[in-house]
Amino acid sequence: MVDGQDPAGRPSFFRKPASGATPVLHRPVAAPPPAPPAEPPPPGPPEHLPGPPPEGPGLATLRRPTFHGTGGTLFGIHLINTLLTLVTFGVYYFWAKTRLRRYLFSQTEIEGDRFAYHGTGRELLLGTLKAALVFGVPIFLLNVIRDVLDVPWVLKVGAGLLSGSLLFVLFPVAMVGARRYRLSRTSWRGIRFSFRGHVWELVKIVLVGSILTGFTFGLYYPYLLVKRQTFMIANSYFGSERFDFAGRGRDLFWVYVQAILLTLPTLGLCWVWYIARKRRYFWDHTSFGPARFSCSVTGGALLGLWVVNLLLLVCTLGIGWPWVRVRNIHFAFRNLALTGPLDLARIQQEAQRVSPMGEGLSGFFDSGFDLA
Repeated sequence: MVDGQDPAGRPSFFRKPASGATPVLHRPVAAPPPAPPAEPPPPGPPEHLPGPPPEGPGLATLRRPTFHGTGGTLFGIHLINTLLTLVTFGVYYFWAKTRLRRYLFSQTEIEGDRFAYHGTGRELLLGTLKAALVFGVPIFLLNVIRDVLDVPWVLKVGAGLLSGSLLFVLFPVAMVGARRYRLSRTSWRGIRFSFRGHVWELVKIVLVGSILTGFTFGLYYPYLLVKRQTFMIANSYFGSERFDFAGRGRDLFWVYVQAILLTLPTLGLCWVWYIARKRRYFWDHTSFGPARFSCSVTGGALLGLWVVNLLLLVCTLGIGWPWVRVRNIHFAFRNLALTGPLDLARIQQEAQRVSPMGEGLSGFFDSGFDLA
């Protein structure tokens, strides 16, 4: 027997311990020392979290408005508004207009927050009645003097001139009144918009511009448009922050002249491209604080929108109007953006008290502004 082996020839560690002997326990092999902890990875860019990007004066962000409304919902609102307006012999028209605006504004979103419209039908009704008494009655009486009463011709001519002058002045009054009222009734993030321009400033712009447009056979018209746009934008506010417009009439002048020269060769279609160019120019030169708007609409896209809208209205006998309205809003928002740093935290509430009479006038002239 070899030393270290049992009689069977197996190594001795297979041997059973003798009776009463204490078994020998083998010492376990020591584990290797633990490795030192790995160094933490260098810090990387912060994880993107859902929700609107942080605001700050040094952060540049691309913002696009979004519309969540649908043609079907708008059709239901339009149907009820039409029925109630007919049943009330037109009185419900003012509440119908308000209900439509509330829906359109509540479905419009930017930066995760939606707009709100705070106007009421009662305000529109009273504003229209005031406008009719202040402006409608005098114009009616002047027209009666001119066309009905048997008075000297001097009085007839004077009444006609005065009536025409009042009508000429009413259009800028309606534009300013409508913008002032609608902005004052619109809010975003709980802060109201406002318009602080004076009516007579626009009256002077329109009066001088109309005279110069007549003397130049229409060539001054682009300058009139830019001056009017400057007045309307530069006097608009969101809380304590003012919008601004930096356009110049000469930038649109040659585009306007080209449209005139190409009217006959293109059968008037060139004006679609002029409208798209004007829309781009107006938005591209509009700013809000350090942020600037931009517009990417093209003449071809605008023409396609109008053609499809026309076919939709004709094929549905006008029933498709709500879907046309939604298409127009989607098209406008898809081609609109606000780019640049914007510190919304420093904007303070500065709501203005406004009479709805100008809004009542705008109903007669269809002036002012709207989402579509």
